Amino acid sequence: MSRPGYTVMPDLLSRIAQEYGTPAYVYELAAVSAAAAMLTADLPAPSGLMYSLKANPHPAVVGRLVTGGNGAEVSSPGELAAALDAGCPPEKIMYTGPGKDFQHLVGALTAGVRCFSVESLVDRDRLADACHMLGVPAEYLVRLNTPRGSARGALRMTGRPTAFGTDLANRQEIAALLRARGRVRPVGTHTFSATNVDEPAALLQEFRSALAAVRTVCGAAEFAPRLLALGGGFPAPMARPGALARHPDLAAGLKSELDTAFPGWRRGRPHILFESGRYLTATAGTLLTRILDVKASGGRTFVVLDAGVHVLGGMAGLGRLMAPSAQPFTVGGSGAGEETAVTLAGPLCTPLDVLNASARLVDPRPGQLLAVPNTGAYGPTASLLGFLSHTGPVEVVVEGARIHSARRLVISSEKVAPLV
Repeated sequence: MSRPGYTVMPDLLSRIAQEYGTPAYVYELAAVSAAAAMLTADLPAPSGLMYSLKANPHPAVVGRLVTGGNGAEVSSPGELAAALDAGCPPEKIMYTGPGKDFQHLVGALTAGVRCFSVESLVDRDRLADACHMLGVPAEYLVRLNTPRGSARGALRMTGRPTAFGTDLANRQEIAALLRARGRVRPVGTHTFSATNVDEPAALLQEFRSALAAVRTVCGAAEFAPRLLALGGGFPAPMARPGALARHPDLAAGLKSELDTAFPGWRRGRPHILFESGRYLTATAGTLLTRILDVKASGGRTFVVLDAGVHVLGGMAGLGRLMAPSAQPFTVGGSGAGEETAVTLAGPLCTPLDVLNASARLVDPRPGQLLAVPNTGAYGPTASLLGFLSHTGPVEVVVEGARIHSARRLVISSEKVAPLV
């Protein structure tokens, strides 16, 4: 299996499957570093890049990105703990999300986090109350629901009715959000319009639309931002062969826009931040799975795997996203022979457990080891791990030919006492 500049040898994949079993995710730390370097090179300088832990919160993955100088974008106590445990300084963490519980805010502030993205006056006031109780200050970015750009087929976060951010039409609320309250003060804005935008020109237009909106908002409020978090949207292939796209025109296009809208940005006034999850991790992951059965039904061939939507769901089990079109290859096979159209089914007792209704394999047989490439983002933690109570997948981290670590994801329970 090949990726730009990196190769995972079939014997290593076979060894992992033999020693740790399947289904197993294999994460390549070298590929994580390479993706971060490529994206950083395509962004306008000076700017910063935060890793969105929702894509893959594995400690080794987070640690590699943090030690590489990236910040962390988190939206839960678990993600915050993962970032801190990986060595991310609290001052390089931004806490986001449309619904922040008071105790979650208290926990983040107690851990030293001082930068938050707020979605509304209620959200801002809850942060202010938490800061007042603890006697600590905090800074925040006002998240805006900016107009949509030209991206098609992407999962839209804003540019439509949404729980994210404040609509630009709510001018009084935005004006209030751009004023300090108690121990909290605004330092900039946060925008993020869409994810996985696969057209470079469309991605640039999304950023342009966001910058135009931010410029208008800040101008109307006579607010000079110190920090602009512009989000991401950088695409990556999922569960199918493919390489990361480069964005050779992005830096130049954004520099021009920033020079016009915020001419002090080259001196860090404001500082520009981007965030990404899937671009940094997708190509670093490979899912190993074995064929349990091959059967014919109604003129179709079904290949039943030990990995299903409980392992590689991509949130498709919620009916919110298209099911991944997983296209594996046979580990150790020559690849020679005629491909057969097959349906890749998982082991779950539901007809919805399908990873690809039109995959192609050469002579599939029970016991064969398959590898699904580009599964480093939105893998097990975005899947139906608890459904049917199957054993969770193994996660193996490698660097070169060396196995770095291995763990198994489990769902556990604990006794709880009444809250009051």
